[in-house]
Amino acid sequence: MASPFLRTRHTLSSTLRPLARNPTPRINHAVPRRPASTASSSSGGSSAKTVAISTALGTAAVLGYYYATDTRASFHKYLVPRVIRVLFPDAEDAHHAGTAALKALYSVGLHPRERVQDGDATGAKPLAVNVFGVELSNPIGISAGLDKDAEIPDPLFALGAGVVEVGGITPLPQEGNPKPRVFRVVSTDGLINRYGLNSKGADAVAAHLRERLRTFARSIGFTEKEMLDGEAGVPVGSLKDGRLLCVQIAKNKKTDEKDVEAVKKDYVTCVNRLAPYADVLVVNVSSPNTPGLRDLQATGPLTALLSAVVEEAQKTKRKVKPRVMVKVSPDEDDDSQMEGVVQAVWMSGVDGVIVGNTTKKRTGLVPKGVRLTSQEQKNIMEDGGYSGPALFNQTLNLVGRYRKMLDSYSLKTEGLGDAFNKNQKVIFATGGITNGDEALKVLNAGASVAMVYTGMVYGGSGTITRIKNEMREKLAIEDKKQ
Repeated sequence: MASPFLRTRHTLSSTLRPLARNPTPRINHAVPRRPASTASSSSGGSSAKTVAISTALGTAAVLGYYYATDTRASFHKYLVPRVIRVLFPDAEDAHHAGTAALKALYSVGLHPRERVQDGDATGAKPLAVNVFGVELSNPIGISAGLDKDAEIPDPLFALGAGVVEVGGITPLPQEGNPKPRVFRVVSTDGLINRYGLNSKGADAVAAHLRERLRTFARSIGFTEKEMLDGEAGVPVGSLKDGRLLCVQIAKNKKTDEKDVEAVKKDYVTCVNRLAPYADVLVVNVSSPNTPGLRDLQATGPLTALLSAVVEEAQKTKRKVKPRVMVKVSPDEDDDSQMEGVVQAVWMSGVDGVIVGNTTKKRTGLVPKGVRLTSQEQKNIMEDGGYSGPALFNQTLNLVGRYRKMLDSYSLKTEGLGDAFNKNQKVIFATGGITNGDEALKVLNAGASVAMVYTGMVYGGSGTITRIKNEMREKLAIEDKKQ
């Protein structure tokens, strides 16, 4: 740096100028040089120190950025969820704050993301699974409820999910049930919610999803029509290779569930608006917080409803039509009820079933040895649907039974061989899944995708990565045994 040198020259010149007029006191000639030399070395040392500090701070900032935005970072599990519970005693406020934070962080590139790809060193993908003709990079999904209005599908995909389900979305905007309507049961890692399908409405969500698709199309040099025609080579909903976006739809609360035609109109309206931007449409007839909704799971009305949805989905103006699934309740678990759902699925042409939702039951939710606080005892008895690890055994049981019933019906109607394989109905499992071992169990029981919801509330944004790592570790151990 030239500045110390220039300062020295200036000092020396100033000193010599009076001596030229009166040369006698030459003894002072060297005096200014020492301060100049001292200033130079001091400045040089200061500069070196500044560079060192700046480098250290820059390195720390980069390392901090990579750590904080990596889903493997432990603080995502052990710190963030606890801090959020302290800052937001109301669970719904915490939900909205989390959604807003992910949206804001994603917009500036500071969002948590999975930095380790699903493929191993050889390029193989041990967790890959084929669903609806798409090879998913992994079979772990995020259930509807976290992103009710499709505001953050991309930040959720960034967490490593193979499937993201947004919604539920109703034809018209509705507020849902009065607040408070979400309650924590921390001792069981559980939640009670009675949101009541609060939604901005199909038009608003469709507009947002369309703009998302257009923005992506422009970024890769495609038009909206070319995207819808599949020319970009990625699913139209997820906009990501090896991923699927599910859009859950439901009826408005004010629509009389006994008026089947009015109910069909609600769902068809949602399909008409949202189908162009969904890889999979999910028909929700299992929310416990909309009066009469679960009554639609009876064979007759369910068949009529699903048939109308499938017919409308086939009219979607794009090359690859969206698939249709139906989301069923964990509480309707009698064989006769389940057989009615299976019959409706096959008769309507629906592509699969999402097994599980929140439960209205309150027995068997607290493990032995766990003591609830007085507030938790009150919360767990609130009206609404319970979600949490206690639902896992019921989910596993239902997946196995639905797999057997769906396949049995398929054999009766389609025969053996290729026809059966081609038409086998897909199952997604949701309810109580919190770790890799549980995910593998539901997959082995007949599901193609294991979905999480409450597990992310308590496990943080690294939950998907952790579950997949646990799955890979267990599969590696099993491979060594063989």
